[in-house]
Amino acid sequence: MTADIIERARKIKLLLMDVDGVWTDGKLHYTVGPDGALEETKAFDSQDGIALRWAGWKGLRLGIISGRDSRATEFRARQVGVKYIYQGHIEKIPILEEILAAEQIALENVAYIGDDLTDAIVMKRVGLAIATANARSEVKKMAHVVTERPGGSGAVREVIEMLLKAQGSWQEILDKYGVE
Repeated sequence: MTADIIERARKIKLLLMDVDGVWTDGKLHYTVGPDGALEETKAFDSQDGIALRWAGWKGLRLGIISGRDSRATEFRARQVGVKYIYQGHIEKIPILEEILAAEQIALENVAYIGDDLTDAIVMKRVGLAIATANARSEVKKMAHVVTERPGGSGAVREVIEMLLKAQGSWQEILDKYGVE
């Protein structure tokens, strides 16, 4: 990490994320439920999930802003301690402004992880813009950080580890589990 990225990461109090392409690999899966209706399912990375819990333990507030509605996303977000869950919002700036007002924090205290063009408008405003390895090239160009891991395969974990290291909390996580 460069000195600029470390400084930006130190200021982060709120981590906002897209879902499809960030929490997942971006593929949409449908199954037929018992009533015959189609149900969308998603695959989430378990290491991303535990990292989201650690982030919450260390005081980072978490939120998702997704263009799609999904019961699977709602369930997973609640399971891992996400405070702000916004789905069905392609226009993300009004949601960002609502969350900022609720949290009473500045844009420099916000990190955002995205992968597609609908995320770009948020990424241009926040203190730390992060693109996943599988992000569109245009989105990668505007990010402060591009993850090594793709969405759905540890990108969120990678970002949380980066934030916790920059904020001096990572060693506490290692100590908790007896890892040297």
